Amino acid sequence: MLKAATVKTKQPNQLRAIISGSIGNLVEWYDWYAYSAFSLYFAPVFFPKSNATAQLLNTAGIFAVGFLMRPIGGWLFGSIADRMGRKLAMTLSVLLMSLGSLVIAVTPSYDTIGVAAPVLLLLARLLQGLSVGGEYGTSATYLSEVASSNRRGFYSSFQYVTLIGGQLIALGIQLIMQQFFLSEAQLQEWGWRIPFFIGAGLSLVALYLRSHMKETVAFTDQTEVTGKKKSGTLKELMRHPKAVAIVMGLTLGGTIAFYTYSTYMQKFLVNTVQLTKSQATLITFLSLFIYAALQPLFGLLSDKIGRRPLLIGFGVLGTLATVPLLTALSQAKGQWEAFSYIMVALVIVSGYTSINAVVKAELFPTAIRALGVGFPYSITVAIFGGTAEYVALSFKNTGHEPYFYWYVTGCIFISLLVYLFMKDTKYTSLIDQQQ
Repeated sequence: MLKAATVKTKQPNQLRAIISGSIGNLVEWYDWYAYSAFSLYFAPVFFPKSNATAQLLNTAGIFAVGFLMRPIGGWLFGSIADRMGRKLAMTLSVLLMSLGSLVIAVTPSYDTIGVAAPVLLLLARLLQGLSVGGEYGTSATYLSEVASSNRRGFYSSFQYVTLIGGQLIALGIQLIMQQFFLSEAQLQEWGWRIPFFIGAGLSLVALYLRSHMKETVAFTDQTEVTGKKKSGTLKELMRHPKAVAIVMGLTLGGTIAFYTYSTYMQKFLVNTVQLTKSQATLITFLSLFIYAALQPLFGLLSDKIGRRPLLIGFGVLGTLATVPLLTALSQAKGQWEAFSYIMVALVIVSGYTSINAVVKAELFPTAIRALGVGFPYSITVAIFGGTAEYVALSFKNTGHEPYFYWYVTGCIFISLLVYLFMKDTKYTSLIDQQQ
């Protein structure tokens, strides 16, 4: 292995690169989460009238199916990023996301076009799933590669700041519309379409920013040294089975916990805690805002003490506290009691979310990094993260909601076992090395 000694002198402006990569990431995730945030309103529009939980199950099912495209996106855009550059892959992914948002925004209701309505919703979500599947691996790789080695945990944590930020913008727009502009009936009839038009427009901004990004030195140096023949192929990825297994194992518990306390939580607060939609939106917004602010702090801490202690902390606390927290939350008497339980949970989850991207990037050599980060991660998220909401609602629909709490706990425990036996990637990172 040969050290890339000249990386620091040739690297693009670090702050500008982080901002460009992060803002594009924020727009992509806004488009992705707008679906979850507004599904409470558009569920009756796209499906036949029935009970509220059944309608949510239908929209959650399409949410989960969208995740099935993420492994394909992780493979496709990961391969493009490793063969043709991180910049190109990130630019193409944001184009697909904007198209998906535009389709959702203009699709007529079930009453107007019948079964074609949920079919178009499904197709739009498949496009978005393909896009966001490619976004994670390429943006995680880009942010990790442009950061200096002593601040890599800090800078790469901004991937989740903007990921959560996308959800915050979606919720913020929802709050403004709920509180100041539209009635409940207007939101359900046509107002829910507005955020999807906004998402399509914001994607043009992201496209501009990404088209002006500079490529990372790690990629350009690697292609000069080794060429592109082995870059971004599944065959090459399979030469790193241990790293692939670690990515899947460390993602399992983290993705279940993250989607439980972020995208599903708004529905849980309405459907189980019996809060109003506006109360649930406000609590979700405030808790995620604080949660986003915590990510750089945890990332900075990982630069000081290593990645593994934070992962183990999440694994231990998540295993012990998930059932008590979700049980207490389900019985909360008011919105601020519910908020306090959610915040405790999100502090615990920060031990995973703040550093999971950089840990994965540090496991792989440059020629296979974007594919190595994105593909196994997307498979795990598709199977477990994307179905978390559907599993939770299914247990609730059958009268066994607490089973879901134990399901989340079991997944976190499996990840804890991975954390206990893996090496600390802060000290074994492959980012600053060339093959």
